[in-house]
Amino acid sequence: MKAQLTGNAGLFYISWRLTRLGWTVLPTSRNARGADLYLVDPEDEARSVSVQSKALARRSAVPLGTSLDRLRSRWWIITVGATSDAPSCYVLSLEEVRGLASRDQGGTRAYWLEARIFMAPDFAEAWHRIVPD
Repeated sequence: MKAQLTGNAGLFYISWRLTRLGWTVLPTSRNARGADLYLVDPEDEARSVSVQSKALARRSAVPLGTSLDRLRSRWWIITVGATSDAPSCYVLSLEEVRGLASRDQGGTRAYWLEARIFMAPDFAEAWHRIVPD
C-alpha cells in the first residue's frame, strides 16, 4: 500500500509540474502497461509525448525489469522524495535509461538504474528537455 501511495504522489506531483509548464497532462489507468502520462501540446494537439513516472520515497535504484526492450515511454521522470514536502525530479530520455542501466549478475539478471547515475546534474529538474517527437 505504501508503494502505491508513493507512486501516486510522484505521478500527481509531476503532473502538476508539467501542467504549470504549459502541457496538457493526461494520466493513464494505474498499473496499465506502457506510459503513465501522455503530454499534449495545447497549441498543436498532434504533438504528444509519452512519459513513464517512477516515484521513490528516498534515494534508491529504479527497477527496470528483465528486458530493456520492453521499456517504451519516450521520457522518464524519476521523483525522489515523492512523499516529502520537497521532491526532486530527474528527467531522462528512453535512450539514456537504456544506455545507463546496469544488470544483476545473478538471479533474474534484472536491470536497474542506479541513483548515482540518474541523479546527475544534467538530469536534475531538467523539464526543458521534454519535447514532442
